[in-house]
Amino acid sequence: EDKIALGGEESAGLTIRGHIPEKDGILACLLVAEMIAARGASIGEQVRALYKKLGREFWPVRENLHLSDEQKANAVRKVAVDATTLLGRKVVSIDRTDGAKFVFDDGSWMLLRLSGTEPLLRLYVEADSAAGSAKLTREASRWVLQS
Repeated sequence: EDKIALGGEESAGLTIRGHIPEKDGILACLLVAEMIAARGASIGEQVRALYKKLGREFWPVRENLHLSDEQKANAVRKVAVDATTLLGRKVVSIDRTDGAKFVFDDGSWMLLRLSGTEPLLRLYVEADSAAGSAKLTREASRWVLQS
């Protein structure tokens, strides 16, 4: 019970158990400033040190694909697709918790999320190399935008 100590989101919201039960971007900024001061190293230096110590195992990408009405209608169908193969890759699982996350047999994945407020689709991709993420992003973007 209550095992989650930290939660965050890409829009700079952060919540920490024992603080306030809501996102707090100001707290995130203050904690980063404290980390820089305490360690005497920039954020970039600290990230590079972590990669050196732990390695870099993933390469995430996020893109917003702006859609015409026709593309949005096609994207709605593609988010709902059930496929065993997609983009020439074997699909091992599909998670529809928040959009459609397609996990491939090589460990890479893509998540498609339609915006509820704008004519766009958010595309998230992760692979084991920068080149792999870039390739999957290109392939996924073409697939989403084609009729």
